[in-house]
Amino acid sequence: MIDAPMTITSTNHYRYAPNRFVTVDAIRFAYRELGPHGGVPLILLNHWGAVLDNFDPRIVDELAVSHHIIALDYRGIGLSDGVAPLTIDEMALDVIAVISKLGFATVDVLGFSLGGFVAQDIALKAPGLVRKLILTGTGPAGGTGIARVGAVSWPLILKGMLTLRDPKTYLFFTSTRNGRRAARDFLARLKERQFDRDKDPTPRAFLRQLAAIKAWGRQAPQDLGRIRIPVLVANGDNDIMVPTSNSRDLAQRIPDAELVLYADAGHGGIFQYHTEFVPKALAFLGA
Repeated sequence: MIDAPMTITSTNHYRYAPNRFVTVDAIRFAYRELGPHGGVPLILLNHWGAVLDNFDPRIVDELAVSHHIIALDYRGIGLSDGVAPLTIDEMALDVIAVISKLGFATVDVLGFSLGGFVAQDIALKAPGLVRKLILTGTGPAGGTGIARVGAVSWPLILKGMLTLRDPKTYLFFTSTRNGRRAARDFLARLKERQFDRDKDPTPRAFLRQLAAIKAWGRQAPQDLGRIRIPVLVANGDNDIMVPTSNSRDLAQRIPDAELVLYADAGHGGIFQYHTEFVPKALAFLGA
């Protein structure tokens, strides 16, 4: 018997997911959830300066057809209270505490960029908590070029301001025709939510997160051989923010890791290739 394809109803679109809050140690964390409850939830952790509105709704919606999705704002970012941490260590401890407060004993984690740093640290800090790990556009502690994320990004952020374009056009995507089309489509998707949007990050939070990224890039390498769970690593083949060599490094150093690289794609390869990435992620999570 072949199952009929499931349809995403309007109530299951990420654009309509209400902002929710959970309080841990007097800090109120903002999150959104959708998808069927029960089973192992999938925690989504996002990039530098990202708020809840920066999760790609196409990816979230398709994952939510069969998975309970929880997208989280870090402390001090968006609608979450507190001051943004200066280390990945603190961010990981925050997420572990939020997962515990929400009542989950086991989770899957998908981390993009900064979120991938945090996801690795969670898996190392709480090895019994994470069942499966998806690391996208990211790299290991001490990875090549990670301490230079700011140096690479500032000129392109300025270019975005001068050209009246979102800097993610230049930071996340290649300058080819395919890359520019993918950037336009992705940025349009991020604007689909018309109500109850998250707060933009403050300059202070933005800079504090960058300090955490620099510290991660200068940190001594971690023993990734201790991550004894299935891991999917995905990136574009031309990531200029967290160089693609870091994805290869992760896949080599984590025992059960699988690597997927998308052609003519940059840091936002999973957004450019979302129609290929989502089935891959669903198969990985369901295996």
